[in-house]
Amino acid sequence: MLSLNKYVRLFVIVTAIFLLPFCKKKNVYIPPSTSPSAPKTFVNPIINGADPWIIRKDGFYYYTHTLGNRVALWKTTAVSKLGTLTNTNIFTPSPGSPNSSNIWAPEIHFLDNKWYVYYTAGAGLDITQRTWVLENSNVDPTTGTWVDKGRIYTSDADFWATDGTVLEYNGSKYFLWSGRPNPAVQNQNIYIAKMTNPWTLQTPAVILTKPQLSWEINGGPVNEGPEILKNNSGKIFLIYSASGCWTDDYALGMLTLRDGGDPLVFADWKKNQQPVFTKKPENNAYSPGHNGFFKSPDGTEDWIIYHANSNSGDGCSSKRNVRIQKFSWNTDGTPNFGEPLKTGVSINVPSGE
Repeated sequence: MLSLNKYVRLFVIVTAIFLLPFCKKKNVYIPPSTSPSAPKTFVNPIINGADPWIIRKDGFYYYTHTLGNRVALWKTTAVSKLGTLTNTNIFTPSPGSPNSSNIWAPEIHFLDNKWYVYYTAGAGLDITQRTWVLENSNVDPTTGTWVDKGRIYTSDADFWATDGTVLEYNGSKYFLWSGRPNPAVQNQNIYIAKMTNPWTLQTPAVILTKPQLSWEINGGPVNEGPEILKNNSGKIFLIYSASGCWTDDYALGMLTLRDGGDPLVFADWKKNQQPVFTKKPENNAYSPGHNGFFKSPDGTEDWIIYHANSNSGDGCSSKRNVRIQKFSWNTDGTPNFGEPLKTGVSINVPSGE
């Protein structure tokens, strides 16, 4: 006969065996995996086109490039996805007007609380090419009304002019463009003049750079596509395109404004004797040039946007395509663009996309 203590022990054992299935880890919290997800990537080129320009405002990027017969804008929060978007037409000139043909290199700028587009156009013949201005007071430049403000020029340089852009410096605005010394001379220089307002020039034109170095005269003496780049300390760089776009040797050069210098004084700009961005045939990058710059969405990265050809001999044709890549800064504060990245290779998207 079992004693009372043995009955108790037996009861405990049987109860434990009965409850065992219910004591498994049914209610134990297992945290989800914390392994990082794969980075978002894209491949170059991101869109077909030439003479790309981009600006960011209020969380959106506004992009444009040469279309030939009109000006259009793309609006996005992710530059790497430009090729998937539809553009918005903002200006189509009247047939037969002085700005009805060869619409090139539009740029959009936000100045004095309004939007301005600077573009090149003519009446048909190359000799008629000039720079023109559009204005829009709407918050979103893809909506509202664009007003044609006419040509922007100086009386002493009222002839062939292309690729207009704007420098804001020490409370003043300056217009820069590529032009010829007279209509009969092919070589292109880069000029600057101070602005009275976003559609009017105040001072005579000053030449900042002429194509004189060996890498600036391939196919013809050309300095064009001036673009302004500022580093975090406010130092001013002028990045420009050199040599004929119809050659494989189109490349980027650089001028640096001395600290405290006057943009209208030629001697205050120092010219790099070597190009800062050149072709890379093994990476399917010929004729890299006519660029712009932008920050990543989170503001931590600097990126260059430019056009190039994927094959030798494609020239200034519709085969040009647009690429983007991150760049860094040298210890002396100058930009380091590296070399054109290979097409079709995965690249991490701009930080914050």
